[in-house]
Parts: sequence; structure tokens; C-alpha cells
Amino acid sequence: MRLAFDPVVIALIALAAALYVRALRILARRRLHVPVGQQVCWWIGIALLLIGLNGPLDAYDDRLLSMHMAQHQLIGDIAAPFLLAGLRAPLLLFYLPRPALVTLARQRWLRRAFRVLRRPLVALPLYVGVVYGWHLDALFVGALHHPLLHALQHECFIAANLLLWWPVLEPNHRRMPGDLWKIGYIFAARMSTMFLGMIFVFSRGILYASAYGRGPREGISPLSDQQTAGGMMMSLDIVVMLFAVCWFFWQASAQADRDQAAADAAPAASGGPTADGGPAASAGPAASADPPPDGAARDAVRRTAVSRR
Repeated sequence: MRLAFDPVVIALIALAAALYVRALRILARRRLHVPVGQQVCWWIGIALLLIGLNGPLDAYDDRLLSMHMAQHQLIGDIAAPFLLAGLRAPLLLFYLPRPALVTLARQRWLRRAFRVLRRPLVALPLYVGVVYGWHLDALFVGALHHPLLHALQHECFIAANLLLWWPVLEPNHRRMPGDLWKIGYIFAARMSTMFLGMIFVFSRGILYASAYGRGPREGISPLSDQQTAGGMMMSLDIVVMLFAVCWFFWQASAQADRDQAAADAAPAASGGPTADGGPAASAGPAASADPPPDGAARDAVRRTAVSRR
């Protein structure tokens, strides 16, 4: 089995991991807790990048189309959302060193561009355009023959997936809002790429023959290799859509429970009626105090005090 080892990729991934550990230490000194699940998501994303860019997938991507497609799915479609989930605030604010963060924050054009690119109606068509554009014959074959173009292809896939998942995961918030529109958003993204997978599965011609040839590929026929690549794309799209339905319905339900609890707590604190129309329990001692005495009772109290004197 062939294995690939790229020291540049290893160094960049190690730098990303070191910045994450640094941010964790800063938050620990400030007594800010980062959930274990969030940290696990980050390290899963880092592991997926390592596997996808240094291993059999990278070693065989110029021999098997299915290996190349699996690599793109691993580093883009799967690793990117895990990395974003691991960067959730407040860690996101401390990930980059302060000088770098200040420099980026002062670039107004960069902030405006990012605000536009992360909007759902911009990120979605951008993602679809990147995926379909890099699968055009000229760009796909060119990336196989030129290492720098291949690296740019990988970076585009990762960046496009990060922008696609940003409005869904909203890592700038400590808690991800449960909005049902995100289900339709993910469905639209995955259905768009599923059509590309269908082209690989149902095409009778050999795609990218100038790069992979028309003969057997590592003991696999060209058509089987091509159909395997398309089948993996469609399978991942289906899995992501099913997960999105279950996850975001659960998140929306949890969000509704939190909103209801907050709505019930607000009138109770002010002494007004609760959301169900019932009276709110008073928090002060006056609720259990005796009623004030009437006029006759007050006079009797005064006479008793005078007689004692």
C-alpha cells in the first residue's frame, strides 16, 4: 500500500493544533470553560485532515477517481463542520494571536466581505459553484498534474464548506440556535451535489480519461471506479440530510423549551401572571404578612401602650 507524506501539510496542521491548545490555555486562565464535546469535534476535524492529506487517499488520488473523491469528501464535507463546531465561541475569539486578530479586524473590506460571504443566500450558491467548477474536466485534470493547483483545489473545498456551514453552526454564538430553516438549507446544498454524484453513477462514458486512462485502475474497471466515486458522493449527501433533519428538529425543540422557560420566569420575577394565565408566586415577604389592622384595632393598641406607661 502506498502512503503519502507532505511535510508542509503536516506543519500547517500542527500549527492549527498548536493555536487551538494555546487558546484553551488562555480560556483556562480566565476560568472560561470549553465543553469536552466541542474539543472532541476539533480534534476529529484535525484527524480527518491528516488522514485525507497524508495517507492512502492522497497517494492514490492520481490513480483512482474514487480515492480522489473520498479525499475531497473527507477534508471538505466532513472535516469542515467538525472544525467549526470545535471553534465555537468564546474559543473563536482567542484562536488567533492578538496582533493577527487586530490586523484582520482593522481591514474593513475584509470584514464586509466575510459578512456577505457567510450569508446563506451567498454561501450556498458559492459552495455549489466551487464544487461543480472544480469538477470541470480542465480544472480537475489540471489539479492532478500540478501540485500547486491541487493544493488550491483542496483549499477551495475546505473554505467553501466552512462558509456553507457557518450560518448553520453559527460558531460566533456560545449556543447554536435551533432554527428549522437550516434543514432546508442543508437539503438544498446536498441535493445540488447529489446531482453531480448521479452523473458519475449513470454516465456510460469514462470521465477524466485523460488523467486516469481507459484501462483497469489498480485492478478495478474504469466504470466501476467512476460509479464508486459517484455512489460515495450520493451516500454522504443522504447521510448528511438525514442527520440534519434529526439534529435540527431536536435543536428546535430544545430552543422552544428554553424560550418557554424564559417566558414563564419573566412574569414570575415581576409578580405578574404567568404564561399559562395563573397567578405568579410572590418572591417577597409581604405575600405572607398579616393584613393591616383596622381603625378600632389601632385605637386599642394605643390605649394599651398608654396604660403600660
